[in-house]
Amino acid sequence: MLLLPKMPVLFIAHGAPMLLDDPVWVSELHAWANALPRPRAVLMISAHWESKPTTIGATSIVPLIYDFYGFAEKYYQLSYPSPGASDVAQRVRDLLRGAGLAFTDDPSRGLDHGTYVPLMCMYPEADIPVLQLSLPSLEPKALFALGQSLAPLADEGVLIAGSGFLTHNLRLFGNPQTQDWAREFDTWIADVIARHDIDKLIDYRAKAPHVAMAHPTHEHFAPVLLAAGAGGGRDVTFPITGFWYGSFTKRSVQFG
Repeated sequence: MLLLPKMPVLFIAHGAPMLLDDPVWVSELHAWANALPRPRAVLMISAHWESKPTTIGATSIVPLIYDFYGFAEKYYQLSYPSPGASDVAQRVRDLLRGAGLAFTDDPSRGLDHGTYVPLMCMYPEADIPVLQLSLPSLEPKALFALGQSLAPLADEGVLIAGSGFLTHNLRLFGNPQTQDWAREFDTWIADVIARHDIDKLIDYRAKAPHVAMAHPTHEHFAPVLLAAGAGGGRDVTFPITGFWYGSFTKRSVQFG
């Protein structure tokens, strides 16, 4: 009988495609992956796919989605031909059905950059099956509950990973100075997650400092809610911290 590794649950700060030209961040992501047990598959929930109900992406190799604009041509030539994960997709269907959560399939939906950019750094050989799942809403309680429903996958060798940013204000992109509001939000969310203060995490829009600056829109925060639900009460560490282009926190989270 094959013994499957018990996997942690991750939240990954994913960056734009030019993350791939940042040798420090690339090496941090690669080192993080090397410190983990090798997963039999990756289930990725990216800030860049919202679709209701929860939608299961392609289970075969289909073209990547280049969901960004105005970048250098080389980024539109990126390739990440990871195998499909049809068995994981079926297990996801069973778990969602068991939790009474609606779902559908989109077999033509390829991986977006919130998935393949960090995975190109973490697992550059593209030899681990990858399945992407949509965000069905941006409602915190629903996302946390969705994560809870998927939690058994971590005991079955599947690496569950939310991919987004814990601060994300594109209007200020490129400012070289990290602003006080970004540091304060980053400190607040790190404390909330580390203490498993789920009430504050779910009610972050009312309780977090500078939330309107940190998240003018909320899709990049949403994946951490799902990851926290899937991660349960496991020990929390922050394998990557710091800031990128001023006020984008690189803080990533490992549950377990």
